[in-house]
Amino acid sequence: MTAASFPALALGAFAVSGAFGVAAQAAGFVGEVDIPTISVTPYQAIGIPIALVGAFFLAVGTQLQSRGVGKVEAASSAFGLKQIPKLLGRPSWLIGTLLLGLAIVFQLVALAFAPLIVVQPLGAIALVITALLNARVTKVKVSKEQIRAMVLCVAGIGLFVIVAALYAVEEPIRQPQLIIILIMLAVVTIGLGAAYALWRRKLHTVFYVVAAGVLYGFVVTLAKVVINRVITQNFEGLTVVGIIGLLTAAALGGFFVQKAHQSGQPDLVVAGLTVVDPLVAVGIGIVVLGEASNAPWYALVAFVVAGAIAVYGVWTLAMRPIPAPGERPRVK
Repeated sequence: MTAASFPALALGAFAVSGAFGVAAQAAGFVGEVDIPTISVTPYQAIGIPIALVGAFFLAVGTQLQSRGVGKVEAASSAFGLKQIPKLLGRPSWLIGTLLLGLAIVFQLVALAFAPLIVVQPLGAIALVITALLNARVTKVKVSKEQIRAMVLCVAGIGLFVIVAALYAVEEPIRQPQLIIILIMLAVVTIGLGAAYALWRRKLHTVFYVVAAGVLYGFVVTLAKVVINRVITQNFEGLTVVGIIGLLTAAALGGFFVQKAHQSGQPDLVVAGLTVVDPLVAVGIGIVVLGEASNAPWYALVAFVVAGAIAVYGVWTLAMRPIPAPGERPRVK
């Protein structure tokens, strides 16, 4: 299975997801309910392919960053704040950082077009791309278990995005919503910073991955808030505070990602980010921003089921990693 087979895999999963919904309605599974019309406009739908391109850059950038961190760690037998300047001398890390920067740009553009709950789950495709890239680089055949995990991942994401496209709404983001998000971010940032300061020598890779995923979830949400308030010409002092919070969360999250690369494979790092990040961002999008306020109860059930399928697929794929480039001899 090569990277060229990914479009066919994605198309097939999306088709299966769409067919399931049509069959369920035809059979009266949802009762006497009108067939919903797509709430996402063609203009907003442009954000979907843009988000997929961003996911590709995320996967490749994470791979290269992991290689760079591994080489710095091998040269200094440790990795911390003092080693960060040394990363600037590693081409693999610099290129990976550039690609991650492009991934952020594409993600922000996608958020400018479409609701958060439509485009953010698509980031999980990065793990599938990561697994295929690993297989190609290391010349290790993708196992049947990994193929099944990929199908579950893409099918779950496909179903989630289809349901979101049917019911997602986007309204001007009010000041109380931004205040709630900033308070939540302050609590999370203080908690994670304190945990690192007190127990950094005992913390596991999973902590760094989850911490980075949570912070990146807030980064994406705040980016969506800022974009929304600029578009609606509602830019004021509190929005500036939101930008400061966004930059702070991005910096701390980036540091945690580098710490995760120190002891974890790219598969695990990408898996954690593509599970935790969308869960946090989508959760805030639904609960605080009200992007699913028009969704009926069965759509919310579909969200949960689709999310569970995608998370299971992503986690299964991460728990059966193929050798990563970072595991090979750390020589430039």
